[in-house]
Amino acid sequence: MTHQRIGICGSHRTGKTTLADFISKQMGIPFVKTSTSAVFKQHGLHPSQSLDFKTRLWIQHRINEAALDAWGDPKASFVTDRTPIDFMAYTLADIQGSTQVDFAELEAYLVQCFEVCNQIFTRLVVVQPAIPLVYEEGKAALNRAYMEHLNIIIQGLCSDERLKCPSKVIKRNIISLRARYAWNE
Repeated sequence: MTHQRIGICGSHRTGKTTLADFISKQMGIPFVKTSTSAVFKQHGLHPSQSLDFKTRLWIQHRINEAALDAWGDPKASFVTDRTPIDFMAYTLADIQGSTQVDFAELEAYLVQCFEVCNQIFTRLVVVQPAIPLVYEEGKAALNRAYMEHLNIIIQGLCSDERLKCPSKVIKRNIISLRARYAWNE
């Protein structure tokens, strides 16, 4: 059997964790849950707070490190609910016209994230905003415009020539778990 290392990508509150858990059960492979909220909390930050770019890039490095630790052996099969594509999207989404960015640091981070995706994952699945939004304590803000912004960035990153791992975007109108899983196959 070939190893399956499936990464679910998408904005917050799109059902990535629920889908990853479902895929895990259907395929009989481990679900490796990530927790960006826990990393934020560990460092005295909150996912919905505004951050200056230097702080954003710093916390995104911590999130990437925690995810790599959680994923463990890159040769073992698993499905996970976040990927470096997500990490890059949140970093890029915080850049505004007046944001002060050290481009060399940003570029190094992006290259690192693409390399991790290419080394770790056999397939990426993008989940678009579609399910009803439900507030949950400790989770990122429920801002549909921001979620759409992230969705477009994620799809763009999945089309970037630096990504060698195949990716698939689940159509927006597909919201049931069974249909999302069938689309993933």
